[in-house]
Amino acid sequence: MNLYHYFDKTTGPFCNMSDLSDDEAGELLKRIRIEKPDSMCAKRQDSYVDDRRKFENILKEEFIKKGGKPVRQSPHYMVVEQCKWLESWYENSDYIKIPIEEFDVSMLSFTYGDSHPTFSDKVNDGKEYRKKLYTYEEILGIIDKYGLPQDWNADGKHGPERYVEVHVWSDETIFQTRSK
Repeated sequence: MNLYHYFDKTTGPFCNMSDLSDDEAGELLKRIRIEKPDSMCAKRQDSYVDDRRKFENILKEEFIKKGGKPVRQSPHYMVVEQCKWLESWYENSDYIKIPIEEFDVSMLSFTYGDSHPTFSDKVNDGKEYRKKLYTYEEILGIIDKYGLPQDWNADGKHGPERYVEVHVWSDETIFQTRSK
């Protein structure tokens, strides 16, 4: 299994908006809207920073409930296997691919689909993976049962799940990758 991180080449990988203060993150979102108006990031709702912090708190609480010991306040984001749709999010798109064996899997959590719709009160379709966070071992069973969303829902017509999201709760492998 490979984990992918998509980013804009002009910014670089693993530049995490959640590492900024609320004001700095808000200003960054405004700057993206001006400088990269055609990017997916520029189309985010005004409440995006607040929403992101809310969902990251849920992710962290759920990770700790499962025995996780996060080193970071908020995770770095990756996805399981390649997702062509994510390449369209950035004007100068690129990605980093890292084999899962390079990670301490106890520092990873997963959602089947993006964490925002997974934990949103607006998505109530009764699917078993809603409002759930998974460990590595658990997500393998969900992937085995349903497949990868990018294979059966590449166009998004069958719901909000387009990929399996990975939450990386440590900087260790990320910083090793950034320094290469």
